[in-house]
Amino acid sequence: MHLLAYYLRKSFNVFYKEVLVLPSRTAVMVFVLGLLLLPIFTKDPYLLRILILTGIFAILAASWDLLSGYTGQMNFGHALFFGVGAYAAALLNVRLLFPPWGSIPLGAMAAVLAGLIVGIPCLRLRGTYLALTTLSFPIILLGIVFAAPGLTGGELGISGLSRITSSRLGDYYVTVVLFLGLCAAMWKITDSKVGIIFHAIREDELAVRTSGINTTRYKLLAFTLSGFFAGISGGLYAHFLRTVGPSTLEVSLSFQVVIFAIFGGVVTIWGPVGAVFVLLPLLELFRFWPEYRTVMFAVVVLLILLYMPDGLFPWLRDKVETECPRCKIRKTCRICTASLE
Repeated sequence: MHLLAYYLRKSFNVFYKEVLVLPSRTAVMVFVLGLLLLPIFTKDPYLLRILILTGIFAILAASWDLLSGYTGQMNFGHALFFGVGAYAAALLNVRLLFPPWGSIPLGAMAAVLAGLIVGIPCLRLRGTYLALTTLSFPIILLGIVFAAPGLTGGELGISGLSRITSSRLGDYYVTVVLFLGLCAAMWKITDSKVGIIFHAIREDELAVRTSGINTTRYKLLAFTLSGFFAGISGGLYAHFLRTVGPSTLEVSLSFQVVIFAIFGGVVTIWGPVGAVFVLLPLLELFRFWPEYRTVMFAVVVLLILLYMPDGLFPWLRDKVETECPRCKIRKTCRICTASLE
């Protein structure tokens, strides 16, 4: 009993001193609780569908930031990982009768393999050359999809996949839990030694290499990790819609992910996630004006990029929190007691 009381007291102290001390962390806590408790107040299928798709694309956007934001490996073909995960999960489910809990992880492993296939030839490329090379891979796979309609379904794709669960509410909770868990895992990776090396490669790869770190291995690791998380989102997408087609490999999807990341703020993980939860519901709202939908979406994105070049959420955080000039800790520095006024 005393041990339980000790851990409860310790958890409360951590919660009070590490979460409530910063407005941004408090906002994240409210956001998470809101997602988990939402079905108590409404079970509207349309609203749950929007949030499920938003969670899936949030995983995809965060996975792009893990690769391109942190390591600087500009990937304009991120739809490749998403499409490979979706098609692999669909083939395993429809052809080999794997259940969703088996086909989605195996589809993610197929995306990891795709990450290796893309990463190895791209190791010596940088900048524009890297971006154009990665852009070509989903186009190549799209050609293979059209060339093998007996396997991939061609333009019609593959349909008749098993549902994630037997109800829309079950789909919602599975997606939300996976979304929260995977995004927390990506954030933890970036906050670890591996994440520091990723960031260092982005800033000065030559300096990292001269310090004795194998940058090739870490860039390949970034490609495979990004492919894994994007593959999970592709598998979830395929099983939720119960169909998969060439749209999962389109170039427009890759650029949409880039827009999400830059809109929310790169090198954050949570920035692209927040951007998806702003932009996707906004696109649904603009359906009431179908003639002007694309124009209004473009205007919103351009205004944010013009007046908030670092992204929407870093700008909001800077407005409500103050950063210690020495320790880079926000709101109240508990280390060097520097004045933050």
